[in-house]
Parts: sequence; C-alpha cells; structure tokens
Amino acid sequence: MAVPVSTDYAALAADIKRWARELGFADAGISGVELGTDEAHLQRWLDAGHHGEMEYMARHGTRRSRPAELEPGTLRVVSVRMDYLPPGTRHAWEVLGDGEAGYVARYALGRDYHKLMRNRLQKLAERIRASVGEFGYRAYVDSAPVLEKALARNAGLGWIGKHTVLINRGAGSYFFLGELYTDLPLPVDPPATAHCGSCSRCIEVCPTQAILGPYRLDARRCISYLTIELKGSIPEELRAPMGNRIFGCDDCQLVCPWNKFAQDASEPDFAPRHRLDGARLVELFGWSEEEFLHRTEGMAIRRAGYEGWLRNIAVALGNAPGTPAVIAALRARERHPSPVVREHVAWALARHGEPAAP
Repeated sequence: MAVPVSTDYAALAADIKRWARELGFADAGISGVELGTDEAHLQRWLDAGHHGEMEYMARHGTRRSRPAELEPGTLRVVSVRMDYLPPGTRHAWEVLGDGEAGYVARYALGRDYHKLMRNRLQKLAERIRASVGEFGYRAYVDSAPVLEKALARNAGLGWIGKHTVLINRGAGSYFFLGELYTDLPLPVDPPATAHCGSCSRCIEVCPTQAILGPYRLDARRCISYLTIELKGSIPEELRAPMGNRIFGCDDCQLVCPWNKFAQDASEPDFAPRHRLDGARLVELFGWSEEEFLHRTEGMAIRRAGYEGWLRNIAVALGNAPGTPAVIAALRARERHPSPVVREHVAWALARHGEPAAP
C-alpha cells in the first residue's frame, strides 16, 4: 500500500535512527541526493588516472554521484555506520614492527561485512515497512556505484579527512558504511563539519606517498590498492615501502588523533580469525590454495585471490629478516605455476642476496 499522507516524517526519521541502533549500527543519519561538488571532485580524480585499474569507478558515469539515476525515485539516503575494530586485537604498531609477521588491515581480520550489513539494512527496511506500509528502497554496502563517504558526511556521520577516509568526531574512522536509498521525503540531518585543522600526519606517514596532498589520493600508490585491487605485478619501487603489509594498510588511520576516540566493535564476528592479527609470514606463505579458500571463507581477504595472497606475502618476505626459514619458504615457491608469484619470489630472494635457482 502507499505511504499514508498523514505520516509524521520527523517522527519516522527518529524511529529509523533508533531502529538502526537496535540492529547493531553505531549511528545513522539522513541526507538528500545533491552531490554536485563531489561529482566534480570524482571526475578530476578519474581524469588524473588516480583510480588505476579500478575501471569500475568510471564505468557507471554519473550514477555514482546522482542517486536517483542509480535508483529511480530516490529522494533521501539513510546512511549507517558500524564500528569494526575488534577488542583484544594485537596492537597494529606492534605487528608492523615485527618483520616476521604479516599485517592485515584491521577491517579484514574477521567476517566480511558486506552481507552482514546488507542483511541488517534489509531488516531496517522491513521495520520501516511495518510502520508506514510499502515504500521504495534499495540497500547498498559496497555493492553498487555509491559515493558513500560524501553521503555519510551529508548525513552528519563524519567529515572526509585529508586521507579521504571518513572521520567521526566521537568514534574516529574505524567503521564501515552502508546506505538505504529511499523515496520517503524524510527530513535531512545537517552535514558534518571538518575538523582536521592543520594536521597532516596522515599525509606524512603514508609508506608509499600515495596521499599527494589534502584530499588527493593516488590509488595506484596506495598499499590497499596494490595488495587487493591490483591483479598483476606490484611496481618494483613500491615493494620495499610496503614492509610487511599483506592485505590493506592502516597507517593513515593509526596516526590520526581522532582515533583516540575509536570504539570497539560490538559485532563478535569481526574478531580475528586464524590469528591473522599477527600471524607468521612463513606460515601464511605455506597455505595451499585449498587451505586459503577454506580459511578465508566469508572473509574480505578472499578478494585478493590466492595468487595475489602469495604475491603480497612474497614481497613481505623480501622485506623480512633473511632467516633460514624465510629463505626456505621463498625457495619452496620459486617454481610456482604463476609467473606473477615467481617474479615476486625472485625479487624477494634477490633482496636477501640469494641467487635465482638454475
């Protein structure tokens, strides 16, 4: 049935935010669909080629920045966030300082968030339907061309920092975002204001100098891109700066002063699996493809693929102390069927002064 004309949309908006928190989201906000300034920023980024091989960033044209083109009839966007930092996790700087351990971005240590959040957004939509009747909506969690950070900023959930990550004044930046596009004319929230000030720690700390300046990220140099999105060879000049980062990178968040307010995840499924908050590189490099697929089932790490996983770890082993165990692990993969893996293993061995096998 149609939404009743007498619907109190201000009360409904308050209910939606309350229901979102009851469903496990840390916060929710509502925005309109005007993203003209952000569309221009995106186009400049694409024109500069900073998206690298992520051709999907350009493929959808203006649908990414014009919600009503992606989902006709959209008037408002309900943005939600969910904290992901698992309590009790080995400290990030400790892992980064341990050359024999592999560093996995904190968001990827446990269960993949996509399906979990999408299911909860669907439950949120069902609660709205139970209250007002049938209405138009579509839930998204990294599943469509959506300018999620700009929408969340406009919904009051945080500002986009100089590292291009969303920052919440009371919760830092360790959280996921999701959206519910809707045709309900809900009242919108005031957008968040920026509070980075003169701080430039995120720009200065980036291991590969991927942050070219405030709000300017060259994904082609970003370790998250190199270890996840890039499917071929990692540029040789960027391998040493990667250190022991084998899936993603958190450095720009680790130095952000606002993350002193970061909140622990309330979702137990985000807890680290297989000791990935600091597992030994040699052990991880020894996983067979079957083990990799089994152990990463339901995890974001699957996105790298087995070949990418071995490529990333080979680079980390090249940057690790040249112990007999490290050299033996690399030798064991020297004749791997993948030319990409072989190339990075050969580079790692050369870093340790080890000649290629005859």
